[in-house]
Amino acid sequence: MTISTAPNGRHPRPHRDAQANPAEALWRRAIAEAIGAGLLVAIVVGSGIAAQRLSPNDSGLMLLENSLATALGLAVLIAMFQQLSGAHFNPIVTLADQALGARRSVVEIGVYVVAQMAGGIGGAVLANAMFSVPTSISATERATASHLLAEIVATAGLVLVIFALVRSGRTSVIGPAVGAYIGAAYWFTSSTSFANPAVTIGRIFTDTFAGIAPTSALPFLGAQLIGAAIGVALTIILFPSRKH
Repeated sequence: MTISTAPNGRHPRPHRDAQANPAEALWRRAIAEAIGAGLLVAIVVGSGIAAQRLSPNDSGLMLLENSLATALGLAVLIAMFQQLSGAHFNPIVTLADQALGARRSVVEIGVYVVAQMAGGIGGAVLANAMFSVPTSISATERATASHLLAEIVATAGLVLVIFALVRSGRTSVIGPAVGAYIGAAYWFTSSTSFANPAVTIGRIFTDTFAGIAPTSALPFLGAQLIGAAIGVALTIILFPSRKH
């Protein structure tokens, strides 16, 4: 999402995306998004199950183990797929990217979102299988007023972190920055910072430490959309010009 100068030097022309390589076939980018979202959810769910087994009587230690694995794993996944698909792994990031100037077609956006959602569900099923846990719908209710406020804050912060770095030309540090932000947001938000519809939907399919009941998932998705809109607005206000 950068702007380049036209040959006459006077009219800037927007690029489609600072991270994704549009020369790569859409199917290849979609596979990268599905794998990335799937592995992210597998990390979240799998480390949650491991934490639950290793530290069953210490919820603080369980959260530390879960958040550390997620932060490190997310940073690695972004580094791996950033130059291929943009490493969104998150419909919110795809939609925010479009709102802030990316030029994807409706078909591309739809393919990205479907791939991310499918990957998220597949990641939860994979994590369950790795730990011999049956795949079932979570019964963990999370939708309180404080949790929904936390999801708005977490999602707005995530969008702002990503696109502040994109617009200031510091895309090389997006991986570690986003990993660090999500790791921190596990602790400073009461919702433990889902901030991602693909992760939220995926976590419905595990009745474990990381699970979320369907009745809570829907309000979480609404809060994430509100947070994304706030994050986009803050990006425009604070970083009105793209890096030339």
